[in-house]
Amino acid sequence: MADSEISTTLPVVTRRKMLAGAALATLAWPLQAKAQDTERQCSHNSPDPALLAWQAWKTEALRTEALCHKQQILETKLVREIGFPRTTLRLPGSSEALEFFSPEDIEAVCGSTPEMADLCAKAKTELAAHQARWDVVDAQIGYSATKQAEVEAGEREQELIEALTATPATSLAGVAGKLDMIFHEGAIWEDDTEFPQPQIRSALRDLIRIAHTLQPDFFMPGSDRENARARRPVLGT
Repeated sequence: MADSEISTTLPVVTRRKMLAGAALATLAWPLQAKAQDTERQCSHNSPDPALLAWQAWKTEALRTEALCHKQQILETKLVREIGFPRTTLRLPGSSEALEFFSPEDIEAVCGSTPEMADLCAKAKTELAAHQARWDVVDAQIGYSATKQAEVEAGEREQELIEALTATPATSLAGVAGKLDMIFHEGAIWEDDTEFPQPQIRSALRDLIRIAHTLQPDFFMPGSDRENARARRPVLGT
């Protein structure tokens, strides 16, 4: 029993430790004795590459979220108007009708039984007709196209997460960008009321407060101003 409990809980604990460790490692080096000098020097010279990487990721993250919301709306519209493609089949001697959503499911039940051939052929025809109606409306409203765009945006977002993670930050803003990404991604996969989400958000707020003290007008990822912008959908083509 003990082994079973360890095997089921360890991955979650390990993942949370990794997230917390990533947040702490991202915060550690800029908050040294010369952090203020480093920040001022970087802000007057070249842009922080990590901040640029964060901006690219944030744009794609907002696009992915907007596409996800759009495809959910379109799917709801399709389901209400057409319903998921399906058919029913009542087996001989049974009082209950079985529901099928694919020809493969029908084949799995019917097999090569001769007495089931006509029933299965009828079920496949009904399913194909329902699928055809779905496809027509799908093409009209762009559901499948939106869903594919969401998948591609999500893949691109993951690539940008890896790029941001691999890019050393040279400013407090760059560090905040990494924390903002960690918090955003962690909240998707974990309950954002559980560890380490509140702790990451607390660290990000501390970092923003310190940075605003040093440079009151300097843009910081994760700030109230940035969060207000993030709430606006982005659906660029």
